[in-house]
Amino acid sequence: MIEKKQLYSTAVKQETAVLVAVSTQKQPIEKTKEYLEELAFLATTLGVETVRTFTQNLERPDIRTYTGKGKLEEIVAFITAEPVDMIIYDDDLTPSQVRNLEETFKDTKVIDRSLLILAIFAMRAQTAQAKLQVELAQYQYMYPRLTRLWTHLSRQSGAGVGMRGPGETELETDRRIVKDRIAFLKEKLEKVDRQSTTRRKERDRLVRVAIVGYTNVGKSTLMRGLSKADVFAENKLFATVDSTVRKVNMENIPFLLTDTVGFIRKLPTMLIESFKSTLDEVREADILLHVVDISHPSFEEHLDVVNKTLEEIGAANKPVILVFNKIDLYKPAFNTEEDEEAEAVQSQESVLEQLKRSYIADKADHVVFISAEKKENIEELRNTLFSLVKEKHFSIYPNWLDLGYTAVQTED
Repeated sequence: MIEKKQLYSTAVKQETAVLVAVSTQKQPIEKTKEYLEELAFLATTLGVETVRTFTQNLERPDIRTYTGKGKLEEIVAFITAEPVDMIIYDDDLTPSQVRNLEETFKDTKVIDRSLLILAIFAMRAQTAQAKLQVELAQYQYMYPRLTRLWTHLSRQSGAGVGMRGPGETELETDRRIVKDRIAFLKEKLEKVDRQSTTRRKERDRLVRVAIVGYTNVGKSTLMRGLSKADVFAENKLFATVDSTVRKVNMENIPFLLTDTVGFIRKLPTMLIESFKSTLDEVREADILLHVVDISHPSFEEHLDVVNKTLEEIGAANKPVILVFNKIDLYKPAFNTEEDEEAEAVQSQESVLEQLKRSYIADKADHVVFISAEKKENIEELRNTLFSLVKEKHFSIYPNWLDLGYTAVQTED
């Protein structure tokens, strides 16, 4: 009798999660649902499938367990019937909330928004500098949340015989190890930052243009189109973590074009601090291309989030070209009967013509509507960008033409 061999699947099982959010007066239920969609997209980017979402309307999140007792029992009942790998909260949890929720959910991982974003950054980081920046941010996040359950840190960080002092608890040991690691990473990053600063100074005589915007608005696709370079682009959040710099020539005038990390609402503070040198590319740029996904229902909120972040990092008050991308996906909203006549008139016009007549066109001194993917209206963007680059370039090199450089249109 031939014995049958048992076959085992080598496929990696996709992790699953439930999402949890609280709506308040400051954040109504409509916004909460939208934010949960973004949270689900973040989870998908990390390869996690969302199986259920839970929302609760409270005056403020519960200081002990984020949601109220009834909603907490509802979540426990669900994951008991349908086990999941993790529970993801749309806001940052306090250390005490994490401890209470871990005790409640036992073996199910508890993750908040910041930790999820940090995990994505860790997955996306390619260069040694970005990996150091993400690791530092992870340890800074971890430090105030250490519990006695985190004894694995001592093994990861090389602790062994002689590492623990007399009477020192495991928690104190872990805290000391993490604190030492943070100090080490900061010192290492300072050296990298100095090297990056030196490289940027070497490029000081070239006009620098930085592409900024909310995550997943098409920055990398635009970068690829403007620079003719093979830049990674993907329909996932934070496809770009490392800055990418390319030299571009327009009519024989060179400049540097940088694709930067995307911003997002509630971007963890420790990430902004850790990515200082990466964000310096934005801070020290001469011109900003602020890309906005106009097809997104909350594009104006995204615009405000980026503007606020630019203010926080000291990069506001620069010449900006506001680039509204994805006009091929844009659909005007008509909500009243009075709008029906306007809709009939606008249907005779192209979307581009409609947008140029709208209030959106007055949101900045320089506004361009494009589709980076379909290469629609890219020439207008090139002309607008070139006029600003040219103006800055000649302020640096007033005798550029006298030196024998003639305006020659660069071939596509």
